[in-house]
Amino acid sequence: MTHRSVAKKKIVAAVAGVSALSMLLAGCGGSGDSAQMENGKPVVTIMVQQNTAQIDVAKMKWAQDLEKESGAVIKWQRVDDNAWGQQKNASLTGGDVTDLSIRAYHPEDAAQYPLFENLADDMDSLPNVAKFFKEKPLAKKMVEIDGQINVLPSSRGKSFQASGQHMLINKVWLDKLGLEVPKTWDELTKVLEAFKTQDPNGNGKQDEIPMNVRALGTGSLGNWWSMFLLINGAGVVTSFNAGPSGQGIAVKDGKVYSWATSDQFKQVVEYYHELFQKGLIPKDALTKDDSKYQAELKSDGETALTGVAFGWDGTQFGVIGSKLNKEYITIPVPAAPGVSQDETVWDASGDYNEYEDYHMAMKKDLPEETKKAALKIINLLYSEKYSVQQLYGSIPDYTTDDGNHTYTIKKQFFNEADNGKAPALQDRLAGWIPDNVKFNGAQDADSIVAADAPYKEQYSHLDQTKDKMPVYVRQNTEDTNTFSNNNAQIWNYGIPVVSKWILNGGVDQQWDEYVKQVNNLGMKQNVELWQKAYDAAVK
Repeated sequence: MTHRSVAKKKIVAAVAGVSALSMLLAGCGGSGDSAQMENGKPVVTIMVQQNTAQIDVAKMKWAQDLEKESGAVIKWQRVDDNAWGQQKNASLTGGDVTDLSIRAYHPEDAAQYPLFENLADDMDSLPNVAKFFKEKPLAKKMVEIDGQINVLPSSRGKSFQASGQHMLINKVWLDKLGLEVPKTWDELTKVLEAFKTQDPNGNGKQDEIPMNVRALGTGSLGNWWSMFLLINGAGVVTSFNAGPSGQGIAVKDGKVYSWATSDQFKQVVEYYHELFQKGLIPKDALTKDDSKYQAELKSDGETALTGVAFGWDGTQFGVIGSKLNKEYITIPVPAAPGVSQDETVWDASGDYNEYEDYHMAMKKDLPEETKKAALKIINLLYSEKYSVQQLYGSIPDYTTDDGNHTYTIKKQFFNEADNGKAPALQDRLAGWIPDNVKFNGAQDADSIVAADAPYKEQYSHLDQTKDKMPVYVRQNTEDTNTFSNNNAQIWNYGIPVVSKWILNGGVDQQWDEYVKQVNNLGMKQNVELWQKAYDAAVK
């Protein structure tokens, strides 16, 4: 089951094929003035960036139905994630883009490379998109640049208005040892010590991993399911699904600052050093290969090894309904010393989880017949009928239409998705799910809603505009490049230093020098650039 592309890097490594590139470029050349026709129908080529755990889009029945209803001949081109990462820049610099592109180009790409249709001029032909923007104004705001809309966003629906980041604990272990859910860091330490010494998995071995954390990355501190999510317990709001938060940028009362040089971050580093020193986190955790980390979470599917971890939901440990999946619950982040429960917050990534800003782009200056057909296809994709099928598979094979905007997802859909053969685009959909749509049996949506529920109180402690970087705030091209270049310098220096502190200590003695160096390498400028962007967007 796909969460987000970044989320599922933990499951599958995408296969980069040379044939995919040649296939892409072959269908992307200049279209000239005449529409390409086949059997009297206009040909529309659509490139889709897919997850390797999905069947080819061309084999999905809804895609075949779409072709019939559109009156066009659709040539689908699948490109897998890692392959597209290698091909994207070449397609932009070479001007080689397909008629339509799904989950390929961001609004910033379109602003820099004038290759795409301004769809704001075509809303009369796109009533379903216009309805999307009317009902979800944030969606329009996140893709519109200077009045132009060159890329359309997507929405998976209100059920996914939840962070992709959660703190999970083995509830079976807690109950067996007679322990309560920890509410402070001190209580968390005591729970982890009990997990280490009291054989909570009951196999007679001291093989438990009290707390497991993902390795530190090389390009940022705040990756998906980062150990530094714990800083929310010190009152710092993260947004690690996407955006600048992972690079150390935070907002408080409308003022941008660096959490990576904050006293709260220092406090988190000191606490993790304590946990490592006590053997409550594996010594190799900071550099462990992600595949090994994921294997430790899933264990043998029967006997849990991990007590606490950050993740999406219980699917970190096993598919929905499995033994290990049922053992874990999400918990509010425990409070740091000196921080009251009312000051704790949680990762505010909900907008990034529901929406993405790069799900449909149309090549500009298409021949009239091709353009007309392409716009019809876009409008169909953004209809309720096709949006639902893109998300959960074809009707009636995998999803039933129960009437009154209600749908039931068949178990077969999740079985095939769990086996790496998802018959839908899932989070890659070029479409949107209106708020009045109701799903029965949507295991993934139900699971993420349940996972996010324990954070309701902590979410109430933050302002969704003043205490985080809104999803629609963007930098111009020059500032984006500066931000990227600064980050390369900052983390090339900073991550080894932080890693050393966590493992060996020394943060007190070296903190001032670290802050000075990080600021000089560009963090101070990064804060200024994001403050400028925030002020321009939040009016």
